[in-house]
Amino acid sequence: MAEPAPRSVYIALGSNLADPEAQIRCAFDELDRLPDSSLTSHSSLYRSRPLGPPDQPDYINAVALLRTTLSPQVLLDQTQAIEAAHQRRRGGERWGPRTLDLDLLLYADRVVQTDRLQIPHPEMTQRAFVLLPLAEIAPAGLVIPGAGSLQALLQRISSDGLWKL
Repeated sequence: MAEPAPRSVYIALGSNLADPEAQIRCAFDELDRLPDSSLTSHSSLYRSRPLGPPDQPDYINAVALLRTTLSPQVLLDQTQAIEAAHQRRRGGERWGPRTLDLDLLLYADRVVQTDRLQIPHPEMTQRAFVLLPLAEIAPAGLVIPGAGSLQALLQRISSDGLWKL
């Protein structure tokens, strides 16, 4: 039986606690060490204002491109294990502060809808801190299933409160 072909997967990274820049850079290395996966590229780092409670530090955000043969569900388990290794606490305040957040944005051109996982990420099209870093590393003409072209989405979103580092 032939090995499955690696798929391109885009992962958003965010942190606003415990040296966020170091958290993101460490997560890039950890993504590259996942089984049957390799980190192909990553965006610059961006600073963004928090979406949730205003009494928290700004976030550092980025997007990584991973080539993997892992299934979306196994990849979710692996990224959640990375978050846990960074002392990520789940079940707290929505959009509250965190050491590390890894969100699966796109898995090739697949659409996944389960209780645990939605791909494309359901809120990515409204977030400049996702779309701008994604545009740095995505191929021209990238289409987000069900949402349209990345270029069209970028034209409709404000980058106020987002700074490239």
